[in-house]
Amino acid sequence: MMQPRVEELLARLVAFPTVSASSNLALIDWVQEFLQDAGFCVTRIDAQDAPKAGLLAKFGAGDGGTLLSAHSDVVPTEGQDWSVDPFALTPRGDRLHGRGTTDMKGFVACVLALAESFRETPPARPVSIALSWDEEVGCRGIPQMIDHVIPVLGKPDLCVVGEPTLMRLAVGHKGKASYRATCHGEPGHSAMAPRFINALHLAADLITALRREQTRLLAEGAQDGAYDIPSSTVHAGKMRGGVALNIVPELAEVDFEIRHLAAEQPQDILERIRSVLPEGVDIAQVSAYPGLDSDPALPAIRRLAALLPDPTPIKVSYGTEAGFFAAQKIPTVVCGPGTMNDGHQPDESIARDQLGLCSDVLNRLVRG
Repeated sequence: MMQPRVEELLARLVAFPTVSASSNLALIDWVQEFLQDAGFCVTRIDAQDAPKAGLLAKFGAGDGGTLLSAHSDVVPTEGQDWSVDPFALTPRGDRLHGRGTTDMKGFVACVLALAESFRETPPARPVSIALSWDEEVGCRGIPQMIDHVIPVLGKPDLCVVGEPTLMRLAVGHKGKASYRATCHGEPGHSAMAPRFINALHLAADLITALRREQTRLLAEGAQDGAYDIPSSTVHAGKMRGGVALNIVPELAEVDFEIRHLAAEQPQDILERIRSVLPEGVDIAQVSAYPGLDSDPALPAIRRLAALLPDPTPIKVSYGTEAGFFAAQKIPTVVCGPGTMNDGHQPDESIARDQLGLCSDVLNRLVRG
């Protein structure tokens, strides 16, 4: 019964071009007013370093109930070949196209349609909503929100992070830490190169250390066969350095990441890498988010699983904000409409029946 309203709300959400590089305040203003009109108590959390904000909203009083979590930002569209306007919802058959339809405004639309229904038929237990910013660029918003969650909302029985899983129950994903290494050399004429420290050579030493650590992790590190790559991984994504061929590079930078299983800490992996590096390589952390490893036998998670077409728990390869909630001792899962195979793509879309299934599951979850 909520499907037309979900699609109407999704069209409104898609029309906000909340690319991570831009402000999300117009969307947040609109959602805040929407939830207040629906009877929610809304707390706004402004970003410390950007014109952005997040929301914590609650219907009902006391602890317990369900927390529904999402992020407001989307990835860019520049350089992608779209056949439709990415910021206007376009129906095509059984699919709805637009940036963020899958990741993850489709889930947000389902949540808002459900929230609106509470005015006539309130849920028996509290329902809370968390809406963050800058998830797509390293989960930068949720660390500024997470310490407010329990003081503002109380402690829920279950947190559902609605990233796209085709409404499968995801109980785990790897954590991620990203770093920038700055390599300090000495400038000089290339004809005298052996007399100077070449910053690109130091960068090459770092990349060699990353490759060796990756080999070690595959052979000796913790393993979890639920993932396509069963071990923790390290990866160098960017290297920059040098100004001219006849000048020994004074500076070079390498951006790299560690994606780690819950059984391993990125600090331990990083220390092994540092231990074999020469002097002149400084490493700074850029961003990080924790992994997720929830117990599917927990009663709150089992209740959700019983509502799904396939209750079998899975683990996903991408990261989410779920680990932040789990670190607060809140039983947390990832479960949302659509598939990440459609996310971040030109002509991003979501199937209408996925939105219908999500709305049905959430309605039965919060109404018992």
